[in-house]
Parts: sequence; C-alpha cells; structure tokens
Amino acid sequence: MATVSASQSPITSVSPTMTVPTIGVQPQLLSRLHLELRGRRFSVDRETIMNLPESVLLCLFPNGLVLSRQSAAFTDGGEHEEDEEIYAVDFDPDCLNFVLSFFRNSQDTFYGTGTHPGLYAAQQHLNDTVPASDFAPSAQNPLLSRQAIIVLREELEYFAIPTGDKSAGTDPSGLPNARLLAIKRACGQKLLEKRSIFTALQRNVNKENNVAEQHLIDMLCMSGFDREDTWGYRALEPSRCCISSIALVLLKTGIVHPAEPAPGQERGQVTVDYVQMSTAQKLLLFWRKPARKCWWDGVDVDIAGPGEQPHIVKLWARRVWTLELSLI
Repeated sequence: MATVSASQSPITSVSPTMTVPTIGVQPQLLSRLHLELRGRRFSVDRETIMNLPESVLLCLFPNGLVLSRQSAAFTDGGEHEEDEEIYAVDFDPDCLNFVLSFFRNSQDTFYGTGTHPGLYAAQQHLNDTVPASDFAPSAQNPLLSRQAIIVLREELEYFAIPTGDKSAGTDPSGLPNARLLAIKRACGQKLLEKRSIFTALQRNVNKENNVAEQHLIDMLCMSGFDREDTWGYRALEPSRCCISSIALVLLKTGIVHPAEPAPGQERGQVTVDYVQMSTAQKLLLFWRKPARKCWWDGVDVDIAGPGEQPHIVKLWARRVWTLELSLI
C-alpha cells in the first residue's frame, strides 16, 4: 500500500462497485435468497440483500452477486429441491444477523411501521426548503429521503512472536506445535477483549503524527460515532489468526426531530442544522464506494492466566479498515 502524506485522504484504496452480471437472456429473478452460512440457514428477500453494504456483499458473494436462478452450490436435497436453491457462504452468521437486525430496525424507525409513523413522514416538507447536495449524483439531497448508515469494518490479522519460550515452535513440516497454537489462541482472546474502535488508530496517529488519520477520526466522531465507542460485533475467524469487527451507526444528518410531546401538546417542527448537514454530506463520497485503509500495529500482551507469572508476547497486527455509507 502506498504511503499517504498528511494532506491526502486517510482512505488509501477504493474497492470496485459490485455489479450483477447478465449473460444473454435475463433469467427469472429470485424474490428470496436462501443462504447457508457455516451451517446456519438464512432466507433473505432480494430488496434486503440489495440494501446491504457493498463491502458486506463482497464478503458474502466474492464471485459476484447472483439474484437470478442459477445452478446453486448445493440444494437441500428435499422434496422441494427444484423450487429452492441454497447458496453456501463462508461468512460469520452472527455478524450477518447483527447487520440484518440493525438495518431492519433503522428502516422501521425511519419509514415507520403499520402502527407507528416514521421520521420520514415528519420531514418530507424539507425537500422543498433544503438545498440539493453537492456530493450526490441527483439534484435531490438523498439525506432527506433515505436513512443513512455509516458502516465501519475491521479485519485484524495478527502474528504472535513468543520470545523466551523455547517450547513454542514448529514441527519439521513447518506446522505449529501444541504450545505455539495455545499461545496464538490466547493472543487472539486478548485482542478480542480490546473492543474500543479508535484506540489502535489513535495510537498510530500519536506515533506518526498523522494529521490525515486524525481528521478521519474527527470526521467519524462528528458524524455519528463517539470516541469511546466499541465494535458492535467482534469475533475470531475459525482456524485463523484473524479477528473481524463491524460497527454500524446512524449518520447525523443535521435533521433534528423534536422529542415526543406530552399528552395534549402539539409536536414541534423539524429543524435543520446546516453545519452538521454539510459534514454529513461529505460521507456521501463513500456511498456505494467502500474505501479501505491499512496499517501495521505492534503491541505487547500478557497472556498469563490468573495467579500465573506474567507471560508477555509481542504481537504484530495488520489492520484493514473499510469505510462505507449505506442508504436504505
């Protein structure tokens, strides 16, 4: 990865936009997709799939998103085999459930349900008063009519260096022995407990005096995150020295809805903080354009158990952040 100067954006690489391939005659579109994620089944409708962050879709469907009837990876083998195709996906099912739940709750809050009106109904009049966005491809400001969600993901790959422990090593074929495997697992658990989002990046800022990275933290904290926030979902990947984390927050658009009025009182008028909206509009640059930042981070961890002598292990971690804005 190329080194960025202080004047450059802290996001150093932009991944391509996912497209749905079409060859010849368009096949019949599927209304729902049936997925199997590491042994767990999910049935998700097409609209929900298309609303997911593109960075998540790229993990779910690394070979391309399929929304039409194709030859499935495998079928359930039951009597409805011709009607249902099940796609095997190597992705954390609990992470997908976390994302689906957050998006569903955000959608209900913004657009409303059958029994409760949403925020959108109270702010529709802003379409005629708020200027269009300079960052959106259309004339209308999308922050007025759609719910915006900031998506921040981290892939942390770590390497343990057990200095002073001669019993930890590899066998003649190069595979780690039982002691080294135990050290790697213990290191993974210690890293898993460090749930603060910005601690590692702030450490890198302080070490390198990187103004661009500090600007990234400041921008995210002005737009919906808090400096003390923790990852919404964080887990070790199976059979890998890798931790995957994701945090989702509603974008602070500057649209201010009054509190629920007391019985007998009228609801106040929706107002707009144009300074905050200007900040929020900058995040539209990451709408449908996931961007990545990568850096190395070195830390010492004590993996000793309760009552044991300290056992310090040097860890090198390669952290990859993916930042994206989703509109639902």
